[in-house]
Amino acid sequence: MDGKSEEDFFIESFPVGPLQCNCSIIGDLKLKKCLVIDPGGDPEKILQIIKHNQFKVVAILHTHAHLDHILASGIIKKETEAPLYLNENDKFLWEMIGQQCQMFGIPEVKLPKIDGFIKDDQHLGCCDCIAIHTPGHTPGSMSFIFDEYKILVAGDTLFKGSIGRTDLPGGDFNEIVKSIRDKLYSLDDELTVITGHGPSTKIGIEKTENMFVREL
Repeated sequence: MDGKSEEDFFIESFPVGPLQCNCSIIGDLKLKKCLVIDPGGDPEKILQIIKHNQFKVVAILHTHAHLDHILASGIIKKETEAPLYLNENDKFLWEMIGQQCQMFGIPEVKLPKIDGFIKDDQHLGCCDCIAIHTPGHTPGSMSFIFDEYKILVAGDTLFKGSIGRTDLPGGDFNEIVKSIRDKLYSLDDELTVITGHGPSTKIGIEKTENMFVREL
């Protein structure tokens, strides 16, 4: 990122919505552009941070399409006019938002159509973000790496001391283990992992201490 420094990089991650999903706003303070990842609720809080920093939202990204990561997506899109992106393998979950809300006893929301589908190793056009396809929790689960700033947004694939559940529609235990071992554990040990719920961790810590998936 020529001409940029760590002082230009903005990151705020905070729990939102009924299931306290970690929503992340990652931006470039110099260019006044940002990405919103997993807006799972509390749209007013998300929009307040965007407006306070005078950001233009380049894209609204989703690590996957479980309801707790997408509940505020429609409102954020309406207010920012930013495009919505998801991996195509989770399109069925996006379209099942009504059933998902009913399953968890949450008032139903209406979601717009996805504007585009994220692919593995795709550059997302802001803050040098690169998408990594990490299926297992869902077929279309994605992680987002900001390598220069040593940050990985892992959604519900990898947690501090744990991994994402695989007993929901589309989940696959063998796939999530493979994703973690082959794709995430091959990354820099010093990467800070922003998880889908709960505290952050580091790749190196999980490789040695995670009881579910340890480095081979």
